Amino acid sequence: MDISLLDQSILRPDASAGDTLAETITCAKAAESLGYARFWVSEHHDSPIIAGSSPEVLLAAVGAATARIRLGSGGVMLPHYSPFKVAENFAVLSNLYPGRMDLGVGRAPGADMRAAAALAVDGQPRFDRFPQQLKTLTEALWEPGHRPRVSPAPAERIPVWLLGTSHDSALLAAELGLPYAIALFINPRFDPRIADLYRSRFRPSPVLAEPRVMIAMNILCADDPDAATAMAHAADLTYISFLRNPEAPRMCSPAEARAHVFSAEERAFVQGVSAARATGTAAMVHQRVTGMAAHFGAAEIMAVSNTFHLSDRLRSLELLAGAFGAKAA
Repeated sequence: MDISLLDQSILRPDASAGDTLAETITCAKAAESLGYARFWVSEHHDSPIIAGSSPEVLLAAVGAATARIRLGSGGVMLPHYSPFKVAENFAVLSNLYPGRMDLGVGRAPGADMRAAAALAVDGQPRFDRFPQQLKTLTEALWEPGHRPRVSPAPAERIPVWLLGTSHDSALLAAELGLPYAIALFINPRFDPRIADLYRSRFRPSPVLAEPRVMIAMNILCADDPDAATAMAHAADLTYISFLRNPEAPRMCSPAEARAHVFSAEERAFVQGVSAARATGTAAMVHQRVTGMAAHFGAAEIMAVSNTFHLSDRLRSLELLAGAFGAKAA
C-alpha cells in the first residue's frame, strides 16, 4: 500500500510563518527520503494558525527542495478561482518538476464566507458552479486542441484528484474519471458505501483507466503509546480552541494536553473526531490503518500528522514508513 503525507503548515505560538513554511519543506524532504509516494500541501485562508494559503507558491519551493517525490495540492479550492488560471499555474509547475505534479481540487471554501467573498473577483463565490469548473479545468489540461491553449503546455497530463467528503463529490469524480481522495480527517463518519458507489459509476478518463480511492486520515505514531495519545489530545485541544474562538485559536502542546482534564462535552467531541484516526505505536497504527484501507477499498493512505513539535512529526513519519515498508530513497 502506498503511503503519502498532507502537510497543513500549522503555526505554533512561538513560531513565525517563515519558520512554519520551512518546517513544511523539512517534512517534504524527510518524506522523500523515507519513501513516501506523495507530499501534498493544503489551502486555508483568514487563519491565524495556518500558514499555507497558496499551495501553488509553496509547491514551487517544495519542488526545488526535493528531487523525486510526487507533489500536489490537497487541495486548490476551485470555486475561488478561474479554472484556466489554475490550469496554467500547474502547467508551469509540471514543467519545473516533470512527472511529479498532482492537482487536488475541492469545493469547500477553506475559510469562512467572508474570506470566500474576498477571494471571489466580484465578491460572489460560485460553489454551485464547481462541477462545470472542474470539467473546464480537466479539458484545459488534457485536451491538446483546447482553446485558449494553456501556456506553457503541461509537461504531461497532470492527474486531477477530486477531494471529497460527500455523496456528490464521489459521483462527480466517477463521472469525470478522476481519482478520489476521501477526507476522513474532515468527515470521520464518511459512509464507505459512497466509495463503492464511486467505483460502480466510474468512467475511464485520459489519465485513469480504473477507479482509485485514497483516504486521508489523521495518523500519529510514536515509540510509546502514551506519547502518541498526548500528541492526539494536543491536536484535539487545538481543534476545540478553534471552535470556541475562531478569531484567536492556538496550537496546543502535548504538555498542555497531559495537564488538561477533558470535560464530558469535550470527551464526546474527541470521540467523534477520532472515529477515523490512527494513534499509537507503529504496530498499533499499522493494524488500524490497514483495517481502514480495507473498509474503504483504498489503494493509498495519506497521513495528516499535525504535531506541535517538529521532532515528533518527523519521528511519526519515520515510524509510519517503517510500518508499511516504504522504500527509502
